[in-house]
Order: sequence, then structure tokens, then C-alpha cells
Amino acid sequence: MNNLHIKKGDTVMINSGADKGKKGKVLQVLPKDSKVVVEGVNVRTKHTKPKRAGEAGGIVKAEVAINACKANVFCSKCGKGVRTKVQIKKDGTKVRVCSKCGEEIK
Repeated sequence: MNNLHIKKGDTVMINSGADKGKKGKVLQVLPKDSKVVVEGVNVRTKHTKPKRAGEAGGIVKAEVAINACKANVFCSKCGKGVRTKVQIKKDGTKVRVCSKCGEEIK
């Protein structure tokens, strides 16, 4: 069971590699491979052939998955990528919070 600290829709900051320092929204999470696809990060060009008659082929830019360990959840209060911890509210619901400032991650 691979449990990731990143969820789909989170804003993350990349902490290593060619795209270090970039922010983006998580488009897809692949827990089996421990990878995430982030908007505007690790963009590759892909040459596509037309599949049907009348359809145009060409060069398409697409985001490729990166290791989840290279991305940290972005805290708007701290202004950087941070680790998170789980806190239980008074009504019994669990929320993720920034481990540095305690701000709730939405």
C-alpha cells in the first residue's frame, strides 16, 4: 500500500531537478509508482500521428510524471513547499496542516 502525502488538486512546489522552485497544480496522482503529474512541470514534446482520416498529427507538449518525493505541498502562509501532518478537529474530522506554521492545507 503506497500512501502519498500529495493529493490531486494540491498546489505543490518542486524541490529538486531541472524544474526546482516551480509551482503547479497536481493533475494526476499515481500511488502505485509513487509519481505525480504536475501542471507546467517536466513538459516533454511528443510527436503524434493522425489516428483517423482527416485528423491532424503534429507535435504536442505534455506533462510527464515525476517522483512524488521531488514535490512538497505549498503552504500559502509560509510561501514555500512544506511537509504536512494530520490534525484531528474537535468534530472528529482529519485535516492536513503545515508542520511549520500550523496553517490548514486546502
